[in-house]
Amino acid sequence: MHKEEKGQVVLGCLGAVAAVLVFLLVLGSCASTKMVPAGEVGVVTEWGAVTGNVRNPGLHFITPVKDNLVNMSTQTHIYTVHAGAASHDLQTVATDIALNFRLSSERMAGIYQTFRRDIDKRVVHPSVQDAVKAATSQFAASELITQRPLVKQKIEDILRERLSQHGVVVEGVNITNFEFSKDFTEAIEKKVTAEQRAHQAENDLARIKIEAQQQIETARAQAESIRIRSAALAENQRLVEWEAVQKWNGVLPQYMLGGATPFVNVTPPSK
Repeated sequence: MHKEEKGQVVLGCLGAVAAVLVFLLVLGSCASTKMVPAGEVGVVTEWGAVTGNVRNPGLHFITPVKDNLVNMSTQTHIYTVHAGAASHDLQTVATDIALNFRLSSERMAGIYQTFRRDIDKRVVHPSVQDAVKAATSQFAASELITQRPLVKQKIEDILRERLSQHGVVVEGVNITNFEFSKDFTEAIEKKVTAEQRAHQAENDLARIKIEAQQQIETARAQAESIRIRSAALAENQRLVEWEAVQKWNGVLPQYMLGGATPFVNVTPPSK
């Protein structure tokens, strides 16, 4: 092989090696850069083990291969649960709960180390079930309806206490529905109907009493009016004649022997 050919081969080999080195350098640079999006934190692991370090949102550099960043959400989640329970008076009741919660960013390393990404199933769901049972058992079935805000507060207080132990922050609880047995529902409907009818009867009785009182007052007013007019007529004969004139139809009364006589005495009163 000529000297020039040998030089070209060497240069080719050096170029290939340089290209591989550049590729590895770029690959290593990319592997050592991790992005943590807004609304999440990055849990740092070393050889797969949780180190306890947590990175805030942003761009972070880590050691390739050895280290890694696992992104975990810190945003509010809505978790819905259908929980069955028994009331204080042993009525079966199913409750639909909507829980608003988030994971504590300060405790995210421990959360990931203990539960990985299954905290909803392993902690939240059973805690809601237990909280609903504990709160529901303190109220009679009818009270679950009439005292719904208090029932909601009881469930929320129980969940705050239990979930805070695992780094779960409870932001609110909503009771979206109560579902009772068919027999209890029918009994409630009958009770409500009876109460409505009783209320209507009370209203009717009150109306009748008012109308009767109005009639009594009207009769009293009419009687008083008659008494006053009778007294006035008894004291004033001229007023009697005036009343007769007001009722006269214009026809003079007739005697059997013939002739008409004045209906009213027009003789002037003696002085």
